[in-house]
Amino acid sequence: MNPIIRKYNPTLDYENLISLIQSEGEEWSDYLNPTYQKALNNSFTYVALIEDELYGYSRSISDSGLFIWVIDLLVDKKRRGHFIGKKLMDRISTDFPDIDILVMSDVDQYYEKIGYNKEGSIFKVKRSS
Repeated sequence: MNPIIRKYNPTLDYENLISLIQSEGEEWSDYLNPTYQKALNNSFTYVALIEDELYGYSRSISDSGLFIWVIDLLVDKKRRGHFIGKKLMDRISTDFPDIDILVMSDVDQYYEKIGYNKEGSIFKVKRSS
């Protein structure tokens, strides 16, 4: 199984990407907000396809070229363990070879397993009421 990794196309990919997100359950429910479509369109978003079926995606942002921040990485539960996530990460590295890439992670063990080094932590600033 060798997925095709390509840039996200809103017309072709949005509905399938939302279906993938819905399959993750409550943990990803914030991503079903209509404003997420705008976030996808304004990010560096890639999809992983196997025989034209979407099995994973990544979404990254740039802070004016200083770093690329990987915000989302998701692979279908049925396809995990086949290096799809790693291939999505490799595509980001290929497209941005001269920029450090950082990951906002809640699954540190995954990124350590594929050979990335932990460089600190992240904190959420509470929204004011």
